Amino acid sequence: MYTQVHQFEPLLPADARMEPLLAKAHDLSRLATTLAGTRVPLELRSLLRNMNSYYTNRIEGQHTRPHEIDQALRQDFSQDAALAAKQRLAIAHIQAEQALEQRYPGPAGAASLYTPEALQDIHHTLLASLPAADLFAPEQEAIVPGALRQRDVRVGQHVAPAHASVPVFLQRWAGFYGGVRRGEAALVALACAHQRLGWVHPFIDGNGRVMRLHTHTWLMAQGYTGGLWSPLRGFARSTERYYALLADADSLRRGDLDGRGNLSEQALIAWADYVLDTCLDQVRFMAGLLDFETIKTRIEACLVFEATVRKQGVRTEALRGLHYLFLSGEEMPRGDFKAMLGMGERSATDALGALVKRGLLKSDSPQGKVRFGLPQHALRFMFPQLWPEAEADSVDV
Repeated sequence: MYTQVHQFEPLLPADARMEPLLAKAHDLSRLATTLAGTRVPLELRSLLRNMNSYYTNRIEGQHTRPHEIDQALRQDFSQDAALAAKQRLAIAHIQAEQALEQRYPGPAGAASLYTPEALQDIHHTLLASLPAADLFAPEQEAIVPGALRQRDVRVGQHVAPAHASVPVFLQRWAGFYGGVRRGEAALVALACAHQRLGWVHPFIDGNGRVMRLHTHTWLMAQGYTGGLWSPLRGFARSTERYYALLADADSLRRGDLDGRGNLSEQALIAWADYVLDTCLDQVRFMAGLLDFETIKTRIEACLVFEATVRKQGVRTEALRGLHYLFLSGEEMPRGDFKAMLGMGERSATDALGALVKRGLLKSDSPQGKVRFGLPQHALRFMFPQLWPEAEADSVDV
C-alpha cells in the first residue's frame, strides 16, 4: 500500500530524456496558439462543447448518442431511467466545462488548477447538479461531490495509495507540477500530471472525468485551445490505447535503465508522447477544417443539398450571407441579411425563416439579430469527420 510520495516518482522524465517530448511540445505550442486565435462563430464552440461531453462519456463506457445529448439540452429526457441518467451526466459535463473555463482564466487560472482544492472543485462542479439517485459508484456506494475517498481502492492491477495518504500525494502532485512554468516543459508536465493524478485516484468515482476536465481547462486557460479543439476527442478515438498507456505508466521500474524512481520512466515517456501526439493531431485536424479557402465551398454544398433534397425552403442564395457570418463570427440584423440574398422582401423573409427553421441561422428572438448556425445535420457538409457519430445520427433529419 502506497503511503510515501516518493512512491509515485518520477513525476517527469529525466532531463536527458526530455528532448524529444520538448520538441513535440514546441510544435504543439506554436500550432495551437495560432489556431486558438481564429475567429469562428459562437455556435461552433458550443457544438464542440457538446462533442467533448459525448466523447468523455464514450471513454467511460457511458454512451449517449449525439441526438440524445441534443434532446437533453432542450430538457427532453428519455423515459428510460438509465439513459436519462447518462443524458444528465452529459449535460453536467457541458455545464462544468463552461463553468471551469470561466473560473480559471489565463495563466493565473492555469496555475491555480494545480491545487488539491481545484481538483475537488472540478469534481464538485461536475457532479453537484446531479440528483442524488445518480450519485452512486458501480458498487452502489454514495458519491459526495468534491469529497476525497475515505477507503482504499484497487483499479485494475493498480492498488491506489492508502486513503489516509491521498492528501499528501495531492500536495506533492500540485506542488511539483504547478512549479513547472516554462511553456514546452509545462505541456509535458500537464501530460504527466494527467497520468499521475489517475495513479493517486483521489475520488471514489469520477477520477477519469476530473483528469480530463483538468487537462482541458488548463489548455484553455493557457490560451492553447480557444474552445476550438480538445484532447478529449483524440482520447476517445483511441480509447484502448489511452487506457493501456495510462495503466502501463502505473508500472514499477523495469531495471537499472528505466530511470531512478519507483515507477517506470519509460512507460511515463510513452504516455506523455501519446498525449502530445494526440493534441498535435487534433490541432492539425481542426486547422484543416477551418481553412477559409474551402469553407465557402462546404457551406455551398450544404445549401445545395438543402435546396434540392430537403426542399424545405432553404435557398442557395444564402451562401454570401452565411459565409460572411462564418468569417465574422458575429451577429447581423435580419434586414441586412435579407439584403444580401438579393430577393424581394417576401421571398427573402421566407428564405431567412427556412434557414432559422433548419438551424443554419440562429437567433435569440423572433425579430432579433441572426448568427451562423451549425446544426448536427449540417456537419457532414461543413465539417466532415469532425464528429462522425453526429453525422450518422442525424443523416435523416
